[in-house]
Amino acid sequence: MTTWQQGRAAVDGLIQRREIEKVPASQEAAYAELEQARRHLRSARLLADSDPAGAYTLAYDAARKSLAAVLQNQGLRATSRGGHIAVYEALLAQLDPPLGPLLRPYNRMRARRNEVEYSSSEAPSVDAGEVGEVCPKVEKIIELAEKVIPRMGRY
Repeated sequence: MTTWQQGRAAVDGLIQRREIEKVPASQEAAYAELEQARRHLRSARLLADSDPAGAYTLAYDAARKSLAAVLQNQGLRATSRGGHIAVYEALLAQLDPPLGPLLRPYNRMRARRNEVEYSSSEAPSVDAGEVGEVCPKVEKIIELAEKVIPRMGRY
């Protein structure tokens, strides 16, 4: 498999700034992470009515784990310095174009999840409808990860 070239300069920058680090690549671990993402999404759908904030967080975690799975397959992982935004930046650099529109909901969800987790008094609370709106977007992110993992080898 050839080395993935798109976005290489941006990912190299994330590595230099210690926002992303190199780890042992593992397709097996990547697929395990994807399975956990699928379980989180199923749980989010089940909890949407009874615990919308928890369901939203689970849906977001499903999206994050899907993107982290792609990086795991490449032998990359976000550091505490880079956090969840570094996962997004690394994948956006490598996959946009053409897949940016499928990735962008993650960044909006990340910001909204922070509002939910860190209780901003100015942010409206999450309701079941909002969870219902993001779940199909998360499903598309999981599907994207499933498609690109076999094509994107070790970084």
